[in-house]
Parts: sequence; C-alpha cells; structure tokens
Amino acid sequence: MTYEQILAFSVIAAMMAVFLWERFRYDVVACAALVSSVALGLVSPAEAFAGFSDDIVIIVGSALVVSAGVARSGVVDLAIKRFFPSLESVRAQMLLLLLTVTVLSAFIKNIGALAIMMPVAFQFARRSNVSPSIFLMPMAFGALLGGLMTQIGTSPNIAVSRLREEITGQAFTMFDFTPVGATLAIAGIIFLMFFYWLVPIRENQNPSLQEALESSHFSTEATLGRHSPYVGKTLHQLQQIASGEVSATSILRGDTRLSPFPDVLLKVGDTLLLQGPSEALDRVVSQGSLTLAGGTVAPNKGGDLVSVEAVISRGSSLIGQTARDLSLVHTYGVNLLAVSRQGKRIRERLGELTLRSGDVVLLQGLRQQMPAILTELGCLPLAERAILLGTTRNVLVPLAILFVAMGATALGLAPVGIAFFAAALAMVVFKVIPISEVYQSVDGPILVMLAALIPVSGTLRTSGASDVIAGWLSTLASSMPAWGAVALILVTAMAVTPFLNNAATVLVMAPIAASFAGGLGYQPEAFLMAVAIGAGCDFLTPIGHQCNTLVMGPGGYRFSDYPRLGLPLSVLVILVAVPTLLMVWPV
Repeated sequence: MTYEQILAFSVIAAMMAVFLWERFRYDVVACAALVSSVALGLVSPAEAFAGFSDDIVIIVGSALVVSAGVARSGVVDLAIKRFFPSLESVRAQMLLLLLTVTVLSAFIKNIGALAIMMPVAFQFARRSNVSPSIFLMPMAFGALLGGLMTQIGTSPNIAVSRLREEITGQAFTMFDFTPVGATLAIAGIIFLMFFYWLVPIRENQNPSLQEALESSHFSTEATLGRHSPYVGKTLHQLQQIASGEVSATSILRGDTRLSPFPDVLLKVGDTLLLQGPSEALDRVVSQGSLTLAGGTVAPNKGGDLVSVEAVISRGSSLIGQTARDLSLVHTYGVNLLAVSRQGKRIRERLGELTLRSGDVVLLQGLRQQMPAILTELGCLPLAERAILLGTTRNVLVPLAILFVAMGATALGLAPVGIAFFAAALAMVVFKVIPISEVYQSVDGPILVMLAALIPVSGTLRTSGASDVIAGWLSTLASSMPAWGAVALILVTAMAVTPFLNNAATVLVMAPIAASFAGGLGYQPEAFLMAVAIGAGCDFLTPIGHQCNTLVMGPGGYRFSDYPRLGLPLSVLVILVAVPTLLMVWPV
C-alpha cells in the first residue's frame, strides 16, 4: 500500500472507532474526520465543502420537510379512522401498521413514515390494552424494509444510484429498486406478522416530560358548524374519531344543557364541552369540522399562529379571572383554546371557568408575540412540542405536492433532488407547514454528517484504497460462485452498518463493492444493490439507524432486545436477497 492509502485507511478506521465509542456526536466526528483529511492532504481545500451541495444532502433534507408536511396534515390518521374504525385484533392492527409504514417508507423518508404512524400505534395499543412495545420495533423494521423499494425511500439507495452513474454513466431510476425491495418487504412483513412475539413486552420506565404532558387531559369547547359531517349523527359516532379518548361533559343547545348520552343526535349550533388529550381533541375538532370557542386571532405581517402550553404561575394576573372577564383576544391578542386542571373534571364553559394557579392553559397566538404575552400574563411555557389543536390544515394539498414530486421523478421530468426540493418549498408556500417548523423538521446533525463524510469517503477511491480492499475481498471470493460473492458484499455491509450510520456505510462500502465486482469480471449493479440492502437493513442495534433509535425510548427496549427479533430477520433478508438480486440484476 502507498503512504496515501495508509493515511486514508487510518482516518476511516479512527472515525469508525470513535463512532463505535459513542462518546461524541456523529456529526462532530464526521467534521473532525473531514478536517483531518484536509490537514493530511487527502482532501483538497477546494473540495472540502463540496458535500454540502451534494444531491444526497439536498434530497434527505427535502424529504424530511415533505414528511413533516404530510404528518402535520393528519391524512394518514384520517384514512385509518375512515376505513378501519373498529380494528380490535392485535394481529390485524399489526398487519395494518406494517403495511402502511412499509408502503409509506417507499415514498417518503423511512423515519418520516415511522414518525407519522407512531401515534396510530399508541392509539391501537390503548384500544387493545397492550404495551406499545408490541408494535413499535416491528414497525421500525418495516420502515427499513419499505425504504428499500424506491430510490428515495432511504439515503443508501440515493448514494448507490449516484455511484452507478459515475461508473456506468447511467443512474438507477426511481423504481429500479422495487423488484428486489418489494420481495424483501413482503417476506419481512410475513415474518414480522408471525414472529413479533419474539420482542419482549416492555414499558417505558423513563417517560419524558413531553410524554407526561401528552397524558394530561384538556377541557375545551367546540361548536358544530353547518358543514360538519357529524350533523345528524350521534355523539358516540363523533367520539369514535378519537377511539374513546375524548369524552363530552355537556352538550349546550341554545339555552338548554343536555346530558352527553352516546345516542344524542347532534344538530347545527350544538356546543360540546369536550375533555381529553390535546392530540385526541385535535382529531375530533379537525375531522369533525368543529369550531373552537373564543375569538379569532388574525395573522399579520406574515406571522403564523401557534398553540402553546403554559402553566399559570403564582402571582399571575389570570388567577381568579375568567377568559370572558379578561377578553384575551382583544386585550392580549391570544385565544384560550383549552384548560387542564390536575385531578379535576371541568364542567364549566371555557369562558366562564375561573382560572387557578397551576392550571395548564393552551393559548393560541402569533408566534413572534407569544413569549412577551406569556411573560405579561405570568405564565410559564412548558416543554416545546407540536400542538395542532386550533390550527388549520389541508389534507389535499400535501398529498398533491407529494404525488407531483413522485410523478416528476418517476417520469424523468426532473431529478430527484430538484423535485423534492421544490416539494419542500411548496409545503411552505402553500402553508402546509409553518416556516419555523421547517427548520425543526430538518435533521441538521444527519445533514452535516452526510456533507462531511462525502469527501472523506471519497479518499478511499481517490487514493486507490478501495481497490486494495476490493482485491482482498476478490482473493477471498475467487473460489466462490457469483451468489457467494454477492452474499459476501451483502453480509459485509450488514456487519458494518450497526456501528456506522447507514449512509456512512454506503459511502464507504459502495466504491469497494464496485471495484470488487470489476476485479471479478462481474457487472456492478447486483453488488451496489447488495450494499444498499445491507446498509438499509440494520435490525441488530438501536444505533445503526434512526428508526431503531426513535422507538427505543417509547418502547422501553433494551439494547439486547433488537437482535432477538432482528437477527432471524437479517438471516431471512440474506436468504431472500441474494437469489433475487442475481435474478433481477444478472452479473
């Protein structure tokens, strides 16, 4: 090996070791590796920051914004409630969750698809009185499998597509991944359906402050408008939107207060006093086309409306007052949407409720004005989380944007990066997602890591180090048949992925796989696909992929829980992927 190759190996090996150590953030480690590569002369200063403009970074960032827009619209939850309102069997719920998250992961970022469906899993768990841990890990694995089906489903597919273009002059298209990916997804879903019991039943022993807040019940007041689809239907039918999580304490019809019997027929103008978690209340209000009580806060100067949770502190001017007395909309420019009082069932109308110290209030107002208003009112804002109650959303617009982007890429009308960047922009222009939430939805550390690793991983190719590794693998596989060589690459990528981010695995392994295939006289496509599959199928640890990390806390999982379900699934993937790859992409 040359001196330059030794340096390239050393930087990559040191970076992998620090990643495995987990002492430092992965984006910081990647940036340190980039600076080291520049200092050692492996990467020129002119190329050091080329990764920040790379298509991979643009696509991943844009896909996260699009996913956030689709999630915010509530379209997935709406569809499930419409078509599967009374799904009670755990196995049937599991099948629906797996199918939905797998299909969604093919078209939006798999972690975004998982994030969209996790609230539904919690609803099903509450409905069936089971632990969410039964659903969450299989869903995470389903999201990983679904991401294998299209070019944009997961970042490894994007990376290997670009590398194929560099090698052959022709990139993988959007659906080149579908034959093998769909086969693996079907096999994986069947396995998860019958063997999900391998996952131990766990409970989250360390619930976060946000989770504690989500469990609190708010009381709100909403009115049926003329266009509500629940006019003429029973109260029970309306409550089914939230699967029983929302209860009605009273129905106000003119000057009459009705008892909230389930069979009461609802009429135009009925005012309902509702109680439940904010997320469940939002579903009832939005899907039932109800109008919340209080005045209207009008956005101005391009400002956007937000809903903020705050606790009334001692000495607050709100104590002993009612919302009607205070005239919050006219005096302060905020609307009182809901109130939560610990251990109390509120039966008063929202405007007539005398506020107390310790009450949690849900206030709606302009984002830029809200901090000053909360200070003036003597309220302490709680942990920041997305509160959708009181916000307006359009279901059709985000779906239309997503389908247009997908159609443009599938038909070759626009590159993937351009199509999804335009889709992310459209989500903002059409006010599907507020501009402030755009930056919250973009996973900055992941994007920085990708941008930094692109030139670092390139040193293996530019220095010839990838050819050296390929030679080692070629020697090992020289006596193997074609299927053995493909399996070797697949298993190698699978073995590396638990200790690296999947995108990092591809950036390191894909050039090696291409050189490996060339050394053996094979076409590179099956080997590049094997790298993408191996990098996208980390079922063994909670750290190799964000989907696994995302469900670890809510599911209460331990590190050792993942291989109990993930190891047999990994073996299944290898057994199914190798012959399918050779059939679809002959070497």
